[in-house]
Amino acid sequence: MTSYTAPLKDMQFLLHEVLKISEVDLPGYGDLDKGFTEAVLDEAGKVASDILAPLNAVGDREGCHLENGIVRTPTGFKAAFDTIRKGGWTALDAAPDYGGQGLPYLMHTAVNETFVSANMAFNMYQGLTHGAYSAILVHGTDEQKRTWLPKLVSCEWTGTMNLTEPHCGTDLGLLRTRAEPQADGSYKVTGQKIFISAGDHDMASNIVHLVLAKAPGGGEGTKGISLFIVPKVLVNDDGSLGTRNAVSVGKVEEKMGIHGNATCVMNYDGATGWLLGDLHKGMKAMFTMMNEARLGVALQGYAVAEASYQNAVAYAKDRLQGRDVTAVKNPGGPADPLIVHPDIRRNLMEQKSFVEGARALTFWGATLIDRAHHGDLAADGLIGLLTPVLKGFQTDKGFEMAIAAQQVYGGHGYIEEWGMSQFARDARIAMIYEGANGVQALDLVGRKLATDGGKHVMAFFEMVKAECKAHDGDERMSGFVEPLKAASKQLQAAGLYFMQSGMKNPNAALAGSYDFMHMMGHVCLGLMWTRMAKAAYLALDTGAQDRDFYQAKIATGRFYMARQLPACGMHLARIETGAETVMALTAEAF
Repeated sequence: MTSYTAPLKDMQFLLHEVLKISEVDLPGYGDLDKGFTEAVLDEAGKVASDILAPLNAVGDREGCHLENGIVRTPTGFKAAFDTIRKGGWTALDAAPDYGGQGLPYLMHTAVNETFVSANMAFNMYQGLTHGAYSAILVHGTDEQKRTWLPKLVSCEWTGTMNLTEPHCGTDLGLLRTRAEPQADGSYKVTGQKIFISAGDHDMASNIVHLVLAKAPGGGEGTKGISLFIVPKVLVNDDGSLGTRNAVSVGKVEEKMGIHGNATCVMNYDGATGWLLGDLHKGMKAMFTMMNEARLGVALQGYAVAEASYQNAVAYAKDRLQGRDVTAVKNPGGPADPLIVHPDIRRNLMEQKSFVEGARALTFWGATLIDRAHHGDLAADGLIGLLTPVLKGFQTDKGFEMAIAAQQVYGGHGYIEEWGMSQFARDARIAMIYEGANGVQALDLVGRKLATDGGKHVMAFFEMVKAECKAHDGDERMSGFVEPLKAASKQLQAAGLYFMQSGMKNPNAALAGSYDFMHMMGHVCLGLMWTRMAKAAYLALDTGAQDRDFYQAKIATGRFYMARQLPACGMHLARIETGAETVMALTAEAF
């Protein structure tokens, strides 16, 4: 059985010593003093450790089952969902007008990490609801907001997003679901959607589906798509639940992981729905939800890695295997613990340096979202640029780290009773859903780099340059600044190659897009580690009591800069080979 403890000290370090959130000039940030954030995160950590984590293996073992048209969730899930709901955890950053607490998105992000680490499949029910809330908040009419948002905020009702169909995933222009207008202003939605996370369950009295469909007159491709609110149960004028809508579950998918979440085939047979946003402009409305979901999935990447890392460390300290080659460390026992061996240390340091760097990047990204919510166009452009990097890089590496943690256990990591395989199986989906990582790379190189004339990527490079320049003459920081400078120059060289070669041959750029996404991910984490090192040195210089914590932070950062950041050179070398070797074979030759 695995366990989980929220990394509260690391979170507080990021919030108050790196990001210095109480000094940020944004609504709500001035209230986020150390005492407040500590109280919130401590309580969230208890919920995660005591309630959600014990249900993680239960959900994996039992899964979800379709019985008489209703999906039954695993034992204990409904009681846990009631606890989450009653505790107000689903409403942290939601608007007070609809029953929310109005906290910054950053606090939602920090709390969400603890819940995902403890039980990723369970947290998806409320996570998708938050996305549906956001889409209706931005694009809904006043009446729609009054009808749907209070119940979504409280999670009395939950939400989903319905995009994929059996014949189309990424290419949504091929979708066949239709919406026929009715005299009363509603639509009849008909079609089938697949891979719908939290598509049905027994933990809420209603489920609000946001469904992409084509209405008459929209034309072909994605430009003709509209978005509709299609509830499981229709709502009466007084807000009470009415009759069951023509929405049904065709099946619950049997999956590699996240067994505790109901991934459904949804059938719409003339179901009543209402247009959300503008007619034939559904992709704009859906992307409000999808972009939020991609950031949530980026968090899943490192949050599952955090849980698997914690268990791998405990095992490495406890398991006796072999002797230290320099000196016996456990003379009273038959062998030394695994953690004395250099290759185990390498393994654990790769995990630790990634998780802590990714957490810093995600928390910083959350502050950009809060800035964007308050009209900061530069922050909005920057988080738009970084979203595919966060999603693609962090889920790729997160899965890699879950596998690394499993490796520490040796053969026991492959045995189900130890629980490590669940982390690997659950983490795997994050590389696929909300846009497979190859699509994220194409989005980054094909669209995001050139957005607003390349203004946002240039601003990112200037940010890195300014961070490096701020430490001129500080010899202690050279182990951070010099590798970051080198990696940033390599990333810029890759971008220049795309500009010079991509215009002549687009495949030359697209063949290197995946490597570029990982390069940029490494540079982002290098930037975060530089900022964390600066904060750690400051704490040591000003007499911090827990010197071991700060010294470990610096040592972990040095590992990342010395052992992980040089991967940028490899990625640049790959990119500069162009598309020739990638595209050399004909389709028939495969």
